[in-house]
Formats: sequence, C-alpha cells, structure tokens
Amino acid sequence: MATAAALVSSLSVPLLSALLGAAIALVFLAGYLRRKRAVIAHVPPSAAAAAPDQPNQSRPSNQPKKGHQRSHHHAADKDAAKKHHHLDVNTLRGHTDSVTALHFSADGCNLATVCADGAVRVFRIDDASSKSFKILRINLPAGAHPTAIAFSEGVSSVVVAAQALLGSSLYMYADVSAPPTGGNKQQGKLSPPEIKWEHRKIHGKESVLNLVAARATYGTGDASTILISCSEATDIKVWHGKSGKELGTVDTNQLKNNMADISPNGRFIAAAAFTADVKVWEIVYSKDSSVKEVNKAMQLKGHKSAVTCLCFAPNSEQIITASKDGTIRVWNINVRYHLDEDPKTLRVLAIPLHDSKGSVCLYDHMSISPDGKVLATTSGSTLQWLCVETGAILDTAEKAHEGDITGIAWTPRTIPNGENCANHKNKMCM
Repeated sequence: MATAAALVSSLSVPLLSALLGAAIALVFLAGYLRRKRAVIAHVPPSAAAAAPDQPNQSRPSNQPKKGHQRSHHHAADKDAAKKHHHLDVNTLRGHTDSVTALHFSADGCNLATVCADGAVRVFRIDDASSKSFKILRINLPAGAHPTAIAFSEGVSSVVVAAQALLGSSLYMYADVSAPPTGGNKQQGKLSPPEIKWEHRKIHGKESVLNLVAARATYGTGDASTILISCSEATDIKVWHGKSGKELGTVDTNQLKNNMADISPNGRFIAAAAFTADVKVWEIVYSKDSSVKEVNKAMQLKGHKSAVTCLCFAPNSEQIITASKDGTIRVWNINVRYHLDEDPKTLRVLAIPLHDSKGSVCLYDHMSISPDGKVLATTSGSTLQWLCVETGAILDTAEKAHEGDITGIAWTPRTIPNGENCANHKNKMCM
C-alpha cells in the first residue's frame, strides 16, 4: 500500500500538469473557432461571391501564388508611381544619396548633378525619353560634400562648390562632357577629369548656398563665363570661370543670404536675404573686357517680408521675386539708376499655392523658361508652373519627389523626346 501511494503521489504532479495544459489548449481553441466564425459571418456578399470558400479545390496550374501576386502588384504600384504626373518624362538614375544641385550645359546635351555621396555625375541627354544614358562620374576629394554646381567655360567644364571641415571650396573640372549616347551604358574606362583650379575656404567656414554662371555679353564683356558663389552668411563672390580668378566680393549686410542670381548677360547680381529688400549690383567691364569693379546699383523695395527666392528674366531686364508675404513681384530693372531712377514694379501676383489649412506656401526655388513665359516654382516636394504674365496656375505636380526638391533647371534649348519631333520641348529637371 505504501508503494502504491508513493506511485500515485509521483504521478499526480505530471498528470495535473497535463490536464491543466489540455484545459488551456481547449480554451484557446474555442476562442479561435469563435473568431473564425465571426470573420466568416462578416465577409461582404460581393467579396464572398468573388472569392468563395473552396477549401478542397486545388489552385489552377496557371494561377500565381499569393506571394507572386503581392510582388506583381507591388511592381505595378512602383511603375505607376514613376509616372505620377502627365508631364513626367523620365527619371535619371545612378545616385546613391540625395541630389543637392544640378545644372544644364549651354547646349542642353549634358546635365551635371552633385550628390550627397560626394560625387559629380554628368548625364548625356540626347533623348529625354531614353532608358539608357551615358554617365561620367567624378569623385570629389575626400571629405568634400558638394552643395552646388554650374557649367563653366563652354559645355565641357564644371565648377563644383563643396563643404568640408575647414570651409567651402571650389573645384573646376574640364573635359567632363559625356559622349553621345550609344554603346555601353557607363563611361567607366576613361580617365577621370582633373582639377584645373581650386580655391579653399572661399567663404570662411560658411557653406555655399548656390552657384550661378553667365556669359559676359553686356557692354565690353568678352563672352567669357562669370560665376557667383553665394554664401549662407552675407557675402557673395564673383569668379572668372576659366581662370578661377576672384573678380570681386559684395556683402548684403542682411544677417544671412537665402540665394543669389546673375543676369544672363553677366551684368547684374541680385540677392535674396533675410530682409524684405532685394539688393542689386552691377558688374562693370573695362575696355579690355576684364572686370573693373562690382558696384551697388539699386534696391528693390516693396515686399513686406523676407524674399525666399528670385530669378532674372531671359532678357536680363526683369527680376522675379517671391516673398514670405505671400506675393510674387515682377520688377523692371532697365532704368537709369545712375540718375536715381528707381526700379519699377510691373506686377504683383498672389502666390497661388496653399497647404491643407489654407495657409500660403513659401516658394523655395524658381526658374523661368527660356522664352520667358513660364515660371517654375517649388515648395517642399511640390512643383508648380505659373504664367509669368498673369500668375495663373498652368499645372501642379504634388509630391514630385519623396523629399523636398533641392533645385530645378530648364534646358536652354529643346531636346528630343522620343522619335516624334513634334514632342521636342524644353524640359525641366529637379
């Protein structure tokens, strides 16, 4: 009897554990069955008709598996996202990080970009709709983070502004023009371009906000390339594109710059800064075509708040500005400022872009088409086209990029778009 009692006692603990586990399993099973019945009961009639419950019916041999269906739909969604707007022509690929700036060559055949991965890429664009582009890649010196780029002398030289630990530098590369499209996709076997000239710590430790180039065709200018580098502080420097010689420095004295631009004929420099006024300087050329001096010319007064961006019209006689006060102004600067004639406000247009709460959005960048009729603007990830004369919205592309747009540029000439010559239009990159 003692042996039997000991045996029962030794078996009672495992037996009770097993019984308790079985009870818990039954509770979970009952709960699962109730949820399953509830799900079946709430299937909409249309869904039930489209996908009846057929547990004993095997899938047809040509029916893709569920995983493949999800993959197919995901790919289709990605393809649809590529062409999210009817004006979207193509996407240039090859960057491994965010693009910080871009610029077209004068002939429109090459697009130069700088990327946060520390590289310059030059795309050869013979056909805007092509799926294959020649790409020339240039790696900047170690530790240099590019912030701006502009084509310099001709169509095969670029000047890059890059930020490093000790400040901003300028690097000029020649022979960067990618060859015509055809053959291999990448131009990897050619020797990389060399630095022709460079300047370090050009704005102290401040970075370069933007870099702009123009040909000196006004007055006695010799059509050489003049560049300006706009610091995030208050200074703007003027450079000779081919030699790299510093030609002058101006100061906005407005706490901090937002951006600067140079007129297409190389005569005027305008700066948008912390205050509501826009300052304009004139580059004066000597009889021997060299830059003699850079003088303050005029001031655009009329905005009630800081000017966020601006651009010159193709005729170099007008400036378009956008302000935090919610307006766009078109100015006539073709005045005799030497005789104290003030620039005239030709038009005041309301910024037509609003957020979900109805507040006016601020424009970050603007660029005018080569014919002077269409103004392209950006605000965050939104790209908008406006009529220069009326300010009317011509089109809007919301969420043109996943992140904020960092720059925009028009092609200086029409480029092919497929085989149909009727589709040749000025293109915009961002």
